[in-house]
Amino acid sequence: MSKIKIVIPCDEANHVCDKTQYKNATLWEKIKLNIHLLYCRACRDYTKNNTKLTKAIQKSKVECLDQSTKIKMKTTLDKAIEEKSN
Repeated sequence: MSKIKIVIPCDEANHVCDKTQYKNATLWEKIKLNIHLLYCRACRDYTKNNTKLTKAIQKSKVECLDQSTKIKMKTTLDKAIEEKSN
């Protein structure tokens, strides 16, 4: 029978915090994160700052490049690098 691991280290807590920001964390990961946040001030601060960053980005209405534009830019850059190295 395997042991259930509830206590997680800070690096894992920060990773789960990031996953939560992008809505990729499981319920069990969120539970473990919240338990960790009860006793770790550094991770509470990290989570608070991460939440502020997420809200600021959502509020800014930043427009990202579409995939085809990114591919064109990468192709142009690769060609320029190749020409420069020759």
